[in-house]
Amino acid sequence: MTVGIITGASSGLGKEYFYTLAGEKTVDEIWLIARRVDRLEALAKERPDVKCRLVSLDLIKEEELNRFTEMLKSENPDIRVLINNAGFGLLGDVADLSEKGQADMVRLNCVTLTSICTLALQYMKEGSYIINISSIASFVPTPRMTVYSATKYYVTAFTRSLRYELKKRGINALAVCPGPMDTEFLDVAGISGNSKTFDMLPRCNPKKVAGKSVVKAKKGKGVYTELFFFKLYRVLAKLLPMSLLMNISKT
Repeated sequence: MTVGIITGASSGLGKEYFYTLAGEKTVDEIWLIARRVDRLEALAKERPDVKCRLVSLDLIKEEELNRFTEMLKSENPDIRVLINNAGFGLLGDVADLSEKGQADMVRLNCVTLTSICTLALQYMKEGSYIINISSIASFVPTPRMTVYSATKYYVTAFTRSLRYELKKRGINALAVCPGPMDTEFLDVAGISGNSKTFDMLPRCNPKKVAGKSVVKAKKGKGVYTELFFFKLYRVLAKLLPMSLLMNISKT
């Protein structure tokens, strides 16, 4: 049984990845993983023609990740697609945000993503691919989103190196680095109405990000960023002094 796995599948970009994989019909079953099972049920009902497995997991918790491990052992799936979309951010100075919130960010955005990749790779074969959701925040440290940008730097660096390691197995890994999208992320992060920088930035389209990144992953690409504005930012991050760009990136 060929399987596609999407974490953080209950809303926003995760939903768009489901629509993309559902439209392609290249796997026998799609595993939708998120905390809110009611959202997953509603999503699956939109495509009754697609076989889905709804997995309610809070991936910040180690015991919940253990459930995923046991599920893999039990099912022994042929994983063709893994999309690590679960993650969150928080706006504010490090000294002002809660220790738990920031530690949970690191846990979900970095530790869990690494664990999911490591576990899933035991069930992946040549021709399969991994998509890890990073951010334009991975290009330059972002004051007032310090921990979030650091976690996304990890995701991009991890994915680039993972891709290199997996070439010999014929498996690709792609880091997706979108700019702001009008999804629940902005509200959860406390960004909506609280950041002039975010208010001025162009918005990426989640549907386009999902669809185009899947195409890029299949073609063996390593990093994908939507919109010329953010692609230029990625280039400038390699050319200009970091201190200058941090004055621009601060939220």
